[in-house]
Amino acid sequence: MRWWSVANLVSNAGTWMQLTVQNLLVLQITGSAAATGLSMSVQAAPALFVSLLGGAAVDRWPRKLTVAVSQALLGAVAFTTALLVALDRIDMPALMVLAAVTGVIATVDGPACALLGNDLVPVEDVPSAIGVGALVHSAGRLTGTALAGVTVGFLGTSAAYAANGLSFLFVAAVVPFLRPAPGAVREPLSEPVSAGRAAPNRVEMGVRQGLAFFARRPRLVALAAVTGISSVFGRNYGLTLAVLVTGPLAGGAGAFGTVSTVLAVGGILGAVLGARLRRPSVRTVGLLAAAGGLLQVAAGLSPSLAVLLVLVLPMAVVESVSDTAGTAVLQTDPPAHLRGRVLGVWSSVGTVWGLGGPPALGLLMEWAGTRGALVAGGLLIAGAIGAGLLARRRTAPTPVTLTAKDGDMTGRAALGTAA
Repeated sequence: MRWWSVANLVSNAGTWMQLTVQNLLVLQITGSAAATGLSMSVQAAPALFVSLLGGAAVDRWPRKLTVAVSQALLGAVAFTTALLVALDRIDMPALMVLAAVTGVIATVDGPACALLGNDLVPVEDVPSAIGVGALVHSAGRLTGTALAGVTVGFLGTSAAYAANGLSFLFVAAVVPFLRPAPGAVREPLSEPVSAGRAAPNRVEMGVRQGLAFFARRPRLVALAAVTGISSVFGRNYGLTLAVLVTGPLAGGAGAFGTVSTVLAVGGILGAVLGARLRRPSVRTVGLLAAAGGLLQVAAGLSPSLAVLLVLVLPMAVVESVSDTAGTAVLQTDPPAHLRGRVLGVWSSVGTVWGLGGPPALGLLMEWAGTRGALVAGGLLIAGAIGAGLLARRRTAPTPVTLTAKDGDMTGRAALGTAA
């Protein structure tokens, strides 16, 4: 697990280095901010259409081999881009094609890497392992973003792509040496067939089974609803807080940079706290999301930048812990042979939120203003989750205690066992 965490830190740093440089490269080629957004959408779009197939592939193929091959392919794409940039042969069509190929490979690589990390620890430590992964992701994002500017300044744009390619190869080289921990959930295709239970066959390994399980599982549907409303009406702090700081609070780019730094620090602290979760639940995710919504309301009413900075830290902490708890539920609730497909369904749903959330929030900001959007969004999040919790409590069965009377048979459970 330590080797896997180090490999993920290197890979995340390389990925964020490439993402940062890619935005600069698109701006350099086209001079258009819209083209930059389009390149990001092209890379994210495959998750909407191909993630279901990617999740099914993860359930069907050996996990370590899948991760090693997908990482090697991602490295090949990065090296190809680096060569084209170095030879000054890169243009927007080529960059879009490479971004789309990266997105398709990621639909397999993402769930495979997530589930491989869970195989390296005992079952009871999976929530903690997911928290460690969130911490590694946050640290890699900070490191990669910082290294991007240094690398481009001293070695050029192609060097950043080449560095990312090397980071993928490093992960692929580490994978063969990983061993499952004692007590870890084994890969479904290697599980022994118990009496009365057939091993999953090719028909049962299709996409439809993952969709059906997700739709019929109330916990996962509730988790999707909580995460969806939080993603659309909250969390997009790069948009809402940027407008709040530079508009009503009369700050500049430096002030928003300070806010972004505090958000990053809060994300790391939240990942550390999330790693201590032992039994995360959808209720935990909902309560944290509701708390985040109320903090967002307070942020929208901030009279000054200083007050906003005080609120931003707990906002980021709550968001990070909530994400860790939700990921733990998502990766441990389905049976082992369905987890890849459930993650594929989740990736498709999350892509819808990612593509639709910012425009919806932008319309809300146009209609209600920046402060109004933050306040209304936060109240909507907290109110919807509170209503859901109350509805669930009212429909939950109430235990009834019956008093035994003369002649009643007692110990029915024991009698049933004896019979």
